[in-house]
Amino acid sequence: MRIIHILNHVQEIGNGIVNVAVDLACFQAKSGHQVAVISAGGEYETLLDVFGVKHYQLDQSRKPISMIKAAMGYRAIAAEFQPDIVHAHMMTGIILARIFKGHKSALVSTVHNEFQRASLLMGLADRVIAVSKAVRDSMARRGIPEKKLRVVCNGTLGSPRTRQIQDYQPLPLQRPAIATVAGMYQRKGITELIAAFAQIASDFPQAHLYLVGNGPDKQLFEAQAQATSVKERIHFEGFQQQPQRYLISCDIFVLASHRDPCPLVLSEAREAGTAIIGTQVDGIPEALDNGQAGLLVPAKDSNALAGVLVQLLSNADMLDEWKHRANQNLEWLTVARVHQETLVVYRELITE
Repeated sequence: MRIIHILNHVQEIGNGIVNVAVDLACFQAKSGHQVAVISAGGEYETLLDVFGVKHYQLDQSRKPISMIKAAMGYRAIAAEFQPDIVHAHMMTGIILARIFKGHKSALVSTVHNEFQRASLLMGLADRVIAVSKAVRDSMARRGIPEKKLRVVCNGTLGSPRTRQIQDYQPLPLQRPAIATVAGMYQRKGITELIAAFAQIASDFPQAHLYLVGNGPDKQLFEAQAQATSVKERIHFEGFQQQPQRYLISCDIFVLASHRDPCPLVLSEAREAGTAIIGTQVDGIPEALDNGQAGLLVPAKDSNALAGVLVQLLSNADMLDEWKHRANQNLEWLTVARVHQETLVVYRELITE
């Protein structure tokens, strides 16, 4: 097959949408398909080139003159590459691909951030991939025909972007170490995580909290942490190219999101063998085998989160049990499985 992926950029900044698209493009090219990526560029161009994926530079910023140029550029690229499948991962891409859809090509979209109102635009595709069953159900409720929807749950193990987990060097974190790896956004539940840590910190004077990631709300969280009595034990680590070093070094990983379609970091935390606490929203329960691989708490509830942290920090056997459980049943969390299931969706369209 001749496959084009279209997304805004391929920067190495911890963006899950970019990571999924880059993984797919590399696996597809490795399997013998002709693959191209259209984006404004970024650090992953080098990796794509290693796998034989052609990269076309296209600025898709949402300014009138840029959009006109992008439309002309996309049309020329599609005419040159002659794709069988165009796979759009972001809103601008789906609009460009729909407007200039060729007679031969089929259009696939992946709904990554279902909570965004504009995600309904992804329904313009011939097939719409949802990254979890929760996302599929939500998109169906919002009006996308069920016959268009397919579920391909995210998985990131075996990614060409990363090493084997045993090849990462652990960090000398102060332990017991609680960590999260997340964009610094309100929806990631950082407020509740800091509040929960502040609530329990006096009972566990050795415990430290590590917040790995960047984002627009980081200053709000830093101010919140400064206002606690344990500010010196709350560490803002910024974006890290190797977050796995924190995952293999911490005792408890927390993802306290308010919304999260199917976060890649959970498969990475499971592979690292850390005890996991996640919120009971969207695709998080699915990524944790519906509570078999991690403890689930209600979203936006710092008291509930604090209660589970106390249980794990107070009981070494319980902590070890949840570390073990996180590390079971990892086979379905691989990029190889995502790649195969995505090809099934493509072939459905080509044979119709």
